[in-house]
Amino acid sequence: MNAIHPAFSWVHGLHFNNLRGDFYGGLVAAVVALPLALAFGVTSGLGAIAGLYGAIFVGFFAALFGGTPAQASGPTGPMTVVMAAIILKFPDEPALAFTAVILGGGFQVVFGLLGFGRYITLVPYPVISGFMSGIGGIILILQVAPFLGLESKPKVVENLMAMPTYLATFSLPAALIGSLTLAIVYLTPASIGKRLPPVLLALLIGTIVGNTFFPTLPMIGDIPKGFPTPIWPAMHTDALLLMVEDALVLALLGTIDTLLTSLVCDNMTRTQHDSNRELIGQGVGNIASGFFGGIPGAGATMRSVANIRTGGRTPLSGMCMAVILLGTLLGLGPLAEKIPLAVLAGLLIKVGFDIIDWRFLKHLVQAPRTEVLVMFVVLLVTVLVDLITAVGIGVVLASVMFVKRMADLELESLRVITGSSKETPLSLEEQRILDRNPERLILIHVNGPMSFGSAKDMIRRLESIEGFNHFSCVVLDLTDVPNIDGTAALAIEDMMVMVKDHGQHLFFVGMRPDVARVLTGLGVLHQVQPEYRYALRLDGLRHAARICGSTHPSDVLARGSLVSADAGKHA
Repeated sequence: MNAIHPAFSWVHGLHFNNLRGDFYGGLVAAVVALPLALAFGVTSGLGAIAGLYGAIFVGFFAALFGGTPAQASGPTGPMTVVMAAIILKFPDEPALAFTAVILGGGFQVVFGLLGFGRYITLVPYPVISGFMSGIGGIILILQVAPFLGLESKPKVVENLMAMPTYLATFSLPAALIGSLTLAIVYLTPASIGKRLPPVLLALLIGTIVGNTFFPTLPMIGDIPKGFPTPIWPAMHTDALLLMVEDALVLALLGTIDTLLTSLVCDNMTRTQHDSNRELIGQGVGNIASGFFGGIPGAGATMRSVANIRTGGRTPLSGMCMAVILLGTLLGLGPLAEKIPLAVLAGLLIKVGFDIIDWRFLKHLVQAPRTEVLVMFVVLLVTVLVDLITAVGIGVVLASVMFVKRMADLELESLRVITGSSKETPLSLEEQRILDRNPERLILIHVNGPMSFGSAKDMIRRLESIEGFNHFSCVVLDLTDVPNIDGTAALAIEDMMVMVKDHGQHLFFVGMRPDVARVLTGLGVLHQVQPEYRYALRLDGLRHAARICGSTHPSDVLARGSLVSADAGKHA
């Protein structure tokens, strides 16, 4: 029982030492997943059965091929929101929507094969916080109507505008059943919740009470029986661009949603997931779900936590969850037809509140203003426009603000040193040279990288120095510059032109190999005579002092320390 058969050795994290824990974990995860899968299916516009198919196929194949052993996958709130938007684009041809799901799964597989998993962590947290809170808000907005016994509008903005009508014409029985569902979910004692998940308890009680006392409430309705039949992909030339765009949205959102859940699983199990393998597994699961008419899914935090807390540790638990859901579908489908939509709305309202990033929202006052701005911009664009636009705007906005902060730091690292200023980078002899030539020699010292963000501002700062054009020699000290980009290199060329226009002499000192390589590659260093390039700052200052007319015995050119004219080529 301890060894893994060679035929299963490729399944990440698989072993058979925890069969009991994996079975119970899968069972509890299935119990948690069932009501949510039904609710997500209804919300997507494809019906409850599509949610169940998604939970079965994504759950099984993501566990089989994935890289997070204890993760339980299936339909999630964010993926359902996107799927609902896709259905609105292709209301008459759902095959096109399922093709987008298949393409999205394909993109995830490609992401995993190309090793993109590690890059997802580069998405700024305020962007993630904004779109997660935005998705939570969308779920809440879309569930107000079914919670009140009414039919929801297809678009978020339409539902916002219809709120006064909803509140004026709501069904009291539906509101009571929805409220009962919410109360059970939130108020179930922990001692009972350990044995019977509150979401399942709310589903059972809400359904029984609704059918007993309010049999006219809107219900789920007919659920197809038996194993699903394949849906062959469809492709229209005029819809291709939309489908690819939707598929990319599903792939990116599913990737982020999944890998965030993988981190939660790692923290609980003290293991390390394989992010690229996980993307491949999720992609295969979504491809299978699309082929069989299921909605897309991702790693689901709620059912993954339930799985782990009950003992699930290997992919067997996720596969067990899917098999149990399949058995439930085949045997208990008719019973699900009687579930009131108000009950599902109550469950999804709880999901919507859970998705909102309350951790960040609680610290808005203390958080940096720029990050709060990014978070709210992404949140509003997510709710009012669409997710991919929100993420794009958020990443660009966060990147621009980051570049601005880095540029400010780079500008702070620029020191203009003359005989009248005392700066720590200089040795005693170097400071004496400047002291002896206070109005003829100026040293520009940069401490840190030079990039496009600060390049032009550095030149402007030099131009703004009072009396800069009166100095005879300018020494540019790059000793503490680890790297430089092309824009900054060309800015140095602009500085050379400025110095030349002033009739000044410009010396380069302390260039590192990487810096010299960039300057050489862009032709900047070729414009500097070899005798004006030094490896040591002291030697460059001595030569500059002599050019300035110093006759002090110590201001002697230290030959032999020149930087070779081909330093950039051989660096």
